[in-house]
Amino acid sequence: MIRLRRTYISLKEAIIMPYVTVKMLEGRTDDQKKALVEKVTAAVVETTGAPAKKVVVFIDEMTKNNYGIAGKRLSDE
Repeated sequence: MIRLRRTYISLKEAIIMPYVTVKMLEGRTDDQKKALVEKVTAAVVETTGAPAKKVVVFIDEMTKNNYGIAGKRLSDE
């Protein structure tokens, strides 16, 4: 057993906790991000068998001045 925040869970439960990070440029609507989280969660459940309540999705939005392709920031184009 593993103790996390005064809650005991089995090792099997601890292992089945996929974390997914989506990195993308800022500018999507809340509805688009909601749909993204729902669909990424569904894909992880389908492919790994993990329960949906254990799937964690992080959205990391970047500004164009923090993102570069071929040696140039997108904000410089």
